Amino acid sequence: MRNSIFWAGVILCSVLTSARSNTPTTGEIIYRRGILPSGKPVAGDRESGGSASGATAACINCHRRSGLGTVEGRIVIPPITARYLYEAAPGSAAEFSTAEGGTAPHRLIPYTDATLARAIREGIAPDGRSFNYLMPRYPLGDDAMASLITYIKGLSNGQEPGVVGDTLHFATIITPDADPVKRKAMLEVMEHFFAAKNLFSRGPAPPLQASRRLAFRVLRKWQLHVWDLSGEPETWEEQLRKKFRAEPVFAVISGLGGKDWAPIHRFCEQESIPCLFPNVDLPVVAEEDFYDVYFSKGVLLEAQLMARQIQASAKTADLRRVVQVYRDEDVGKAAAGALRKQIAASGLATVDRSLSTGAAANEIGAAIRTAASNDALVLWLRPDDLRELPSEAPNNPAVFMSGVMGELEQAPLNNSWRGAVQMTYPYELPALRAARLNYVLAWFKIQKIPVACERTQVDTYVACGILAENLDHMLDNFVRDYLVENVEVMLSPRVVNGYYTRLGLGPGQRFASKGGYVVRFSASDEKKLIPGGDWIVP
Repeated sequence: MRNSIFWAGVILCSVLTSARSNTPTTGEIIYRRGILPSGKPVAGDRESGGSASGATAACINCHRRSGLGTVEGRIVIPPITARYLYEAAPGSAAEFSTAEGGTAPHRLIPYTDATLARAIREGIAPDGRSFNYLMPRYPLGDDAMASLITYIKGLSNGQEPGVVGDTLHFATIITPDADPVKRKAMLEVMEHFFAAKNLFSRGPAPPLQASRRLAFRVLRKWQLHVWDLSGEPETWEEQLRKKFRAEPVFAVISGLGGKDWAPIHRFCEQESIPCLFPNVDLPVVAEEDFYDVYFSKGVLLEAQLMARQIQASAKTADLRRVVQVYRDEDVGKAAAGALRKQIAASGLATVDRSLSTGAAANEIGAAIRTAASNDALVLWLRPDDLRELPSEAPNNPAVFMSGVMGELEQAPLNNSWRGAVQMTYPYELPALRAARLNYVLAWFKIQKIPVACERTQVDTYVACGILAENLDHMLDNFVRDYLVENVEVMLSPRVVNGYYTRLGLGPGQRFASKGGYVVRFSASDEKKLIPGGDWIVP
């Protein structure tokens, strides 16, 4: 029976994939962009005065992409999907109520197309109530109204791939150039987390109804699929499509990448699959995209932090150039390019020294000696290369290194380099995050998980925790768009954020941590870092 249910999900996924169109309908353009078929902006007036037009008047701003609404302070934005508008609430004496953690109102009088059109135009519910003053009144013509209603009726409608019976299916994606030690460490955390979560699962609950009694929480089993990629990046998207057809999943959680994550990012956007918090040092910066959510910009954030410091140093020191040393086959190449663009406006020249594959210590030293005495030196290097640095650090006015690539405070630098270098540090400082890490590290100990790659393992645990919290609050609304929207809303209040000072997303933001420090190593205590200033959000 279980196999037949799973293959029904496979068939459904294939149908949905083949039916998906990249061409937006008229209703979608009205709903998401606030543009009428004529090309003019949608306009709406509020009962209490004021108006909205165009993008600011688009339905998506309040009712969200899923149509399932949200909560802003004490304001509840109700769902407007067909399930909630067109179906009556059986046996409910309450005209309007909200299930715990959700935004799912039911009305005694269901909508029809005619009453929904009146509600949009005049702000009047089927029972004659007037809507909240925040809801504009939209004088749409009949054709535009019909298109909008058709689109609304299709929102969050139907079974999502990866939601099969009493089981939610998830994937984690690993690129072939990912560190094998980190791969093992990440998967061990995920497997234990999924197993612990499934200890508390139960069978399907009755459909939820909002009423004055406590709603059931829907607890379903979690199934993890490990999607290992192979070959060159240009083949990864097709590999992922094949894996998705064979194993439909509701979302991608965590994951591990090397130099290139762009094919995975594109795949998830094209297939409308949430991809939450992969372990990647070089994410894709495309905040107009919806489904891919990252902890931070990684080395690209470090480039922003360095640019800020270099530009400040240029005002007090006679800097001539910025010399960057990196390996061509690593993420440092992209970071160097980002830094080059950041400082171009300041008039500083940049010189790139790309190390060949397998470059020996003498080549690393030669690249570093390229920097003249009045040049800033930037190292985008991994620990193996840091061990091969010349014994004496150069006497340059500014020497920077990537903390993300160099393994942070564990960077294998000798005393000469520790005294000279400034390190970008896009995380909470070790002494300050120690208390927050106690919970996660205690969980690892209870689960008998050896700590091999602490940052990767902690980030993986945090990602799984965020997923669990959001699914609990979604109740039985297992809708992919709604999952991403919930992450946006629920991320800021979190306390257990692992390495990060604070995580938070606003609508349209896809990087949860947005700043960092520039630090120096302490001369007296090798475990201590000294920040050069406050937390910086470039």
